[in-house]
Amino acid sequence: MSDTNGIGAVLDHVAVAAERASELWPRYAGELAGEWLGGGETAGFYSAQVVYSNGMKLEGLEPRHVEENDFLRRFLDHTGPGPHHLTFKVPDIEDAIATTEAAGFPLVGVNLEDPRWKEAFVHPKAACGIVVQLAQSDGEWELEPRPVDLPAPRTDRPARLDHVAHAVADPGRARELFQGLLGGDPLADGGDRTQAWMDLGWSSGGVVRMVTPLEGGPLRDWIGDRPGRLHHLAFTAPRPEALDGAIPAGNGTMEVPPEANLGVRLVVSPG
Repeated sequence: MSDTNGIGAVLDHVAVAAERASELWPRYAGELAGEWLGGGETAGFYSAQVVYSNGMKLEGLEPRHVEENDFLRRFLDHTGPGPHHLTFKVPDIEDAIATTEAAGFPLVGVNLEDPRWKEAFVHPKAACGIVVQLAQSDGEWELEPRPVDLPAPRTDRPARLDHVAHAVADPGRARELFQGLLGGDPLADGGDRTQAWMDLGWSSGGVVRMVTPLEGGPLRDWIGDRPGRLHHLAFTAPRPEALDGAIPAGNGTMEVPPEANLGVRLVVSPG
């Protein structure tokens, strides 16, 4: 799979927000055995990451120092805990900014001041309902070591984060962004009477499944008047039936509804 695309983007991680990041780790580091990578804080938030067996990462966010930057505080006050953004790393942020804006995707929050981390964001209204972060990372960060109270993994076989399922109202616009601009390679597609889907993948191991509702399907009502919504995170893990709050979804697959997982739906297959 090639990373050669309009801006050389590679899907790096999916981020979820909560009042306290520590509330996320019993699920993502404990039950799903994500390996701790590190964390740190900056104006407005604290973030930390775990990585799964296929290299895909999940980032937990919590608000801190909100008097300096209140974007995450406002997000939680408006939507509650749940999916926040997708991060794509690029080799040249200035080229990525120019190409992204020329492609018709306006950017906000452009910050090129720190040579170690330069970033820009496609607003969710333009990015099919999810914040898309473009970032150029140079140099090493001093990251927080593994917390002593981090939940121990419940299994010695870490889960695989198979894909991020993102429901979109306009599949053409979504392909322009995730395939055309961000360079996702088509991997598979399918569907049924209520929805159609396409998997786009990156060499990092990350996959975005674009799901489009068809007429009369429940997914259309769930999206409502939004341009899109992150629907679920799909994992493969040992004994998914042992996950807290899981309910059967057929063929051994279990679903953890968002109300049982801080606003994020999980679909976990056995393996």
